Amino acid sequence: MKTPPEIIAQLTHSKRGFSKSELKVVDAILLDPESATRASIAQLAQLAGVSEPTINRFCKKLGASGFPDFKIKLALSLASDARFVNSAVDADDDVGTFTPKIFDASVNALTRVRDSIDTKVIQRSIDQIVQSKQIYFFGLGNSGPVAADATFKFFRFNTPVSSHHDPLMQRMLAAASQTGDLFVMISHTGRTTSLLETADIARRANATVIGITAPESPLAARCDLAITLDVPENTDEYLPMTSRLAQLTVLDVIATGVSLRQGQAHIPHLRRIKESLHDTRQPIDSAV
Repeated sequence: MKTPPEIIAQLTHSKRGFSKSELKVVDAILLDPESATRASIAQLAQLAGVSEPTINRFCKKLGASGFPDFKIKLALSLASDARFVNSAVDADDDVGTFTPKIFDASVNALTRVRDSIDTKVIQRSIDQIVQSKQIYFFGLGNSGPVAADATFKFFRFNTPVSSHHDPLMQRMLAAASQTGDLFVMISHTGRTTSLLETADIARRANATVIGITAPESPLAARCDLAITLDVPENTDEYLPMTSRLAQLTVLDVIATGVSLRQGQAHIPHLRRIKESLHDTRQPIDSAV
C-alpha cells in the first residue's frame, strides 16, 4: 500500500493558505502529532483555542472528509517506515523504485529554485562579496557542511574567508566584526534561534549579513540581503537532501559571478593555486 500524502509536510509548508484560527490548529498538531492522532475533536479544539467547526473546516482543507479521516491519514503518515528518510519515498519502495524518485526530486527542486530565484538579489550579493574585506560562512547542523564547502570555492578570490558551525564561535566572531565584514548565513528553515541572534549581533556591529534561507523566514527578515530558496522539503521530519543541493548550487552561481566580476585580475592567483596541486596527483595515463 502506498503511503498517504505527507500530512506533516503539508502543515509545515502550506501555512500561507491557512486562516489565523487554522494556524492555531497547525501549531497544536505540530507540537505533538502523535497525541493529535488520539485526541477527540473537542480536545484538539480546546488545545488550539478554536471551535470544533474550525477543526472540521481545517481537515477538509487538507483533503480529509472530516476529523476522523484526518486522524487516520496523520497516523498512517507517522507510522510510515519512510518517515525521517525522504518525503518522495514510500515505505514499500525497493532500490529500483526509490533511486529514480530521489534523482527526480533533486532535479525538480533545482528547477523550481532556478525558475523562482531573484537574480537581482544574487547580483547584489555578488557586489557585497567583491567589496568585502573578510567573509564568514555560517551554518548549523546539516547546513554546516554547505558552509564548509563554500570556503573551498571562495578562498580562491584572494579575500580572507572561513566557515564556522559552532554557535558560540559564531556569536563571538559576529560581536568582533566591523564594517567591511560579510556574514553568509545558511539555514533551510531560517528558524534556528542561535543563528537569528548571531545575525542581529553582526548587524549591530555594522557588518553585512546575507542569508540563504526559506522565503518569509525569520532569518530572511533579519538579513541585509536574503537569497530565498523555495524548496518544499520538511527537514523537521526528513533527512535534508534537495534543500542542501539547492544551497550548494546557489553558492556555485555566486562564485561564478564573483569570478566573472574579477575578470583577469585574479587569474595569476588561481594559476598558482592550481599549479600547487600538480605534484600531488598521478598522471592520467599512469598504471592503476
